[in-house]
Amino acid sequence: MTSSLKQLTLFNQGLGKTSRFAKGLDGTLQAIEHLGYVQIDTISVVERAHHHILWSRVPDYDLNHLNSLVRERQIFEYWYHAASYLPMKDYRYALPAMMSVRKGESRYFNRGDQQLMNEILARVRAEGNIRLRDIDKNNKKSLGNWWNTGPGRRAFEQLYMQGDLMICERNGMEKVYDLTERCLPENIDLTMPTLYEYAQYLFNNTLRAHGAFTWKQLVHLKKNDLKEAMRVVLKEQVDAGVVSAVKLADGQTLYVDVAAIEQKLTTDFALKILSPFDNSLIHRDRLTSLFEFDYRIECYVPAAKRVYGYFCLPILYQDELVGRLDCKAHRSIKELEVISLHLEKTIKDKEHFFFELDQELKRFAAFNKCLTVNDKVIKLIRTKI
Repeated sequence: MTSSLKQLTLFNQGLGKTSRFAKGLDGTLQAIEHLGYVQIDTISVVERAHHHILWSRVPDYDLNHLNSLVRERQIFEYWYHAASYLPMKDYRYALPAMMSVRKGESRYFNRGDQQLMNEILARVRAEGNIRLRDIDKNNKKSLGNWWNTGPGRRAFEQLYMQGDLMICERNGMEKVYDLTERCLPENIDLTMPTLYEYAQYLFNNTLRAHGAFTWKQLVHLKKNDLKEAMRVVLKEQVDAGVVSAVKLADGQTLYVDVAAIEQKLTTDFALKILSPFDNSLIHRDRLTSLFEFDYRIECYVPAAKRVYGYFCLPILYQDELVGRLDCKAHRSIKELEVISLHLEKTIKDKEHFFFELDQELKRFAAFNKCLTVNDKVIKLIRTKI
């Protein structure tokens, strides 16, 4: 049963050998709509997480696809459990969070100076889209980095989080903002969802994207009133036979898509190097219970306390997470360096595994705009096992 559950959730995540998404721009939109969100991250030791997640799933993925879809008003940036790209069709489900910020209920986005926010909105309304650094470009001597690190940044963040501004483009990680009214498509539904509707939306996202999930996953970082609404939705889905509860060996309860598990998937899973922020990995408790893979990212840990490396990338092989790879893209010399490799599962056909790993590293290097792979560590390990 556990093997079937692994295959189900990996298949639902779009990580099968044959992609469930179209190629290129269409496939990128399909993937985001299917997953419900793609997390944005700033770490660039290898290509950033939002691109890596989509590259792992979409044939012929290109880094320009996200900006293209934003310009076409097919996706937008906002907060899911973190900064993310979201389907534009789901925009109304961001409204409760925006309203909460506007009311001053946010713990993190409540420090914007109202006068500065009014000035920013007036300027954008009169002059068009704007970057944070545009504010002080004509007055650098007097303001220095004041806008970038203090009240200016807080004003921008609050305007964005309360829904007055949207990010209409990114140049690398630099954000370009415009008025929300200019970024939204015509006839978009702006009806505020009820708690029950919002719980339904979260449930449907999780069911579609994972197929097997925990209660903690359903209500990740959500407040008590939403949790109560989710209890109602979950009970309805269990009573209707849409999902059923399955106990794992460690006592964890998974809620499983009944129709999907009855299909008895026979999907093949190629070796994939995954982002630490991949949607399939983000719920660590479920990952440990289902895959017996205890994963923690170590870039926020002091170097002396790291076990696996700064930015270790989980390795998916067949339907198992078998180890992790610490890599760094040296862009100036166009070399992808493998700093360390840790294998944590018994691999029966080691020759096949290392062949697939070699092929995937070449693909990953090209994705990172590197021409060569420095894999001395892998060659050394391979001679010892």
